Amino acid sequence: LCMMMRGVEKQNSVMKTSCLLGVFKDDARTRSEFLSLLKD
Repeated sequence: LCMMMRGVEKQNSVMKTSCLLGVFKDDARTRSEFLSLLKD
C-alpha cells in the first residue's frame, strides 16, 4: 500500500528505505562493513 501511495505502479516493484543513526550515520567505514555483511 505504501508504494502505491508514493506513485509506484509497476507490478513486482521493489522499494527499500533506510535510516542510519549513531555510528552507522557518522562512520562510513563502519557503515560499509555492516552493509557488506548484510549482502552475504
